[in-house]
Amino acid sequence: MEENNKNSNINTKSDDSILSDSIDVNEFKKGYKLYNFRRPDKFAKDTLRAMQDIHREFSKQISMLLTGYLRMKVNVDVVSVDQLTYDEFVNSMPPSMSVGIFEFNPLPGQILFGITYEVLSCIVDRMLGGKGDATNQYKELTDVETSLTKKIIDIIVRTLNDSWTSIIPVEYSIVGLDNGFQSVQVAAPGEIVALLTFEIQVNEKTFGLASLCFPYPVLETVIPHLTSQHIFQTKGIVATSEERQRMIHKLNPSMMEIRALFGTCEITLEEFMKLSVGDILKLDDTVDQDLIVKINGVKKFFARPGLLKNNVCVKITDIYDEMYDLMRDYE
Repeated sequence: MEENNKNSNINTKSDDSILSDSIDVNEFKKGYKLYNFRRPDKFAKDTLRAMQDIHREFSKQISMLLTGYLRMKVNVDVVSVDQLTYDEFVNSMPPSMSVGIFEFNPLPGQILFGITYEVLSCIVDRMLGGKGDATNQYKELTDVETSLTKKIIDIIVRTLNDSWTSIIPVEYSIVGLDNGFQSVQVAAPGEIVALLTFEIQVNEKTFGLASLCFPYPVLETVIPHLTSQHIFQTKGIVATSEERQRMIHKLNPSMMEIRALFGTCEITLEEFMKLSVGDILKLDDTVDQDLIVKINGVKKFFARPGLLKNNVCVKITDIYDEMYDLMRDYE
């Protein structure tokens, strides 16, 4: 009997200790959270979300810019935004990448932008007059290819600078160009960095990645500005005169399609199939009516036809008015 009582006491104590242990665990979960001192989270989720928004706009701008510059379709998309240590970042990057090192003055430290060789070889081939064919086998860049790579990196970083200027006034400067992240050291191995990964599609047949690395010390002083609320508020701010002039300067060399419509008419499909060289179509417009001038497919002006040095031309007479255009058909 005494032995049974002893065993029951022992069992009771073990149950109580288990119960007390479970209470401690629950209290620990409620009042505390686990913290990894070797890899602390320095960027809040809202900060990473804001950086994703900034660079989503950047990816759209650089897609349009490179498409026009290379005369072939380029599509850039943000794939992910992560925070990890600099050592983990370097080890996760493929060796065949060209890396641009630059600064955002007055922010401290240096920022890295890397682009895979497949995409870069495709772009360089296009810049040299080729069709934009990619080379999968990595080779060291020649002096000419290095010069062209620096030009592309400069275009990308300048566009990135413009995307950041709407949030924080910065001025970019290119520090250098290197082959691979493994030979670049812009932060301590254990320092936390924000890594943005982009997918680049060139000419609908070549795919590659680009990586943008912000060490934490670079953004430490401006983290309060990197919130979704701050970005939303700054989007409605009216641009300054300098910003408008800068925008106009960038738009000035843009190519635009201009067409003058001499008139319209309606015919049946049967009449269309019977058309041949020398046939005359009677237009609905009269000879004394103004022509309509379209800019990139949008009606913008009224004009009159004429000749200038034996060349057919039109003279702009007024800005297009949709109501006037509709009413003149009833005159």
